[in-house]
Amino acid sequence: MAIQIVMDRTGDSRHPFNPSDAKELAKAEKRFNKLTNAGFTAAVRAGPGQVSQIRSFDPNAEETVFFPRLVGG
Repeated sequence: MAIQIVMDRTGDSRHPFNPSDAKELAKAEKRFNKLTNAGFTAAVRAGPGQVSQIRSFDPNAEETVFFPRLVGG
């Protein structure tokens, strides 16, 4: 089971999906594209204590975290 975690100003929402299920995988890819097109940064674990930014959907990622664009001022 894989998961997409979306961070926002109210906390986070979690969207688990089964990468072996074509419908769930398509829904996860659609969510990835929608969030990154809206300005969210996507990151996956690259190793213990390390994360790596990704720019395209990775169906093999166990956990993808989406961070909103920072707003200064």
